[in-house]
Amino acid sequence: MTRRILCFGDSLTWGWIAVNEGAPTTRFYYPERWTGIMAAKLGSDYEIVEEGLSARTTTIDDPVDPRLNGSAYLPTALASHLPLDLVIIMLGTNDAKSYYRRTPYDIAVGMSKLVGQVLTSAGGVGTVYGAPHVLVVAPPPLAPVPDPWLQGMFEGGREKTIELATHYKSLADFMKVDFFDAGRVISTDGLDGIHFSARNNVDLGNALADKVLEIFSRTAR
Repeated sequence: MTRRILCFGDSLTWGWIAVNEGAPTTRFYYPERWTGIMAAKLGSDYEIVEEGLSARTTTIDDPVDPRLNGSAYLPTALASHLPLDLVIIMLGTNDAKSYYRRTPYDIAVGMSKLVGQVLTSAGGVGTVYGAPHVLVVAPPPLAPVPDPWLQGMFEGGREKTIELATHYKSLADFMKVDFFDAGRVISTDGLDGIHFSARNNVDLGNALADKVLEIFSRTAR
């Protein structure tokens, strides 16, 4: 039986390659992204569905780009990709932007809405499929950001992202879903202070593959 896993995230999932000038950029190829690394380690019994969008938030509208509210899109993505066995959600970095004025707890509340959307997604559109399991992933804290424009964008963001893992763990315990702290296995090593290096993708993909196997060892259907 093939297990289907939806990876819902932002530029860290999309595969953004950090550049000195901040943007524009390109993305890591699929075998280099953490999703591809995870897929390779899990093997042919697993199918990975990528849903990464750069600058995506949990639940808040961006003042410039209307596409970025994760909670506005996740129900559609779920219905589109059912059947799913697991949804991995790694979001929160963009919620820490200065102009959103969100506290770490506010960001965790946003994550809780996404978790709830997954847990109530059974049936999709005219189907019999059940709701998938959920894995909440806290992204690693931001590193120092060298670009002046991005410094303003993420002012105070490092302090907020340092606290995310604690709040996400409490949320996961409360909502009875799985949790993984990416900051335990990687730091944010991209040269812009925001995104992943190639090594980060390898280390996170391998660690999440192990976590996925552990989840399915407990939740076999």
